Amino acid sequence: MKVSEAMHEGVEWCAPDTAIRDIAVLMREKDVGAVPIGENDRLIGMVTDRDIVTRGVARGYDLEKLIARDVMTEGIIYCRADEEVDNVIHFMEEKKIRRLPVISSEKRMVGILSLGDLSHAAGSDRSGELIQAVSAHH
Repeated sequence: MKVSEAMHEGVEWCAPDTAIRDIAVLMREKDVGAVPIGENDRLIGMVTDRDIVTRGVARGYDLEKLIARDVMTEGIIYCRADEEVDNVIHFMEEKKIRRLPVISSEKRMVGILSLGDLSHAAGSDRSGELIQAVSAHH
């Protein structure tokens, strides 16, 4: 199975100067835990709900003043839509990644591949192995 068959489409991304409150609202409205961050038509990072908590709330920063760049995880790791799901699962296990932006052959973001997507697309044994691998303590 190809990644394009398992991913969810219609992903929105935000600029690095987007207010954290706006990103949190987008997460709530879209029922997602991560928002890709882009600048100059390139993905540069990801803001997860965990990033907001550990790099913003837990450090006591004023959430009204925080922007995506303040809390985002820099350096995007991604996969391609035409890759095989089994190869991407192995990569996610190795890197302990729960979500991957998916890009097309034209280097355009076309979706996100998450643990939830893979739990539906891969067999229960394979998705269970992935969850165990990415959930292990670092």
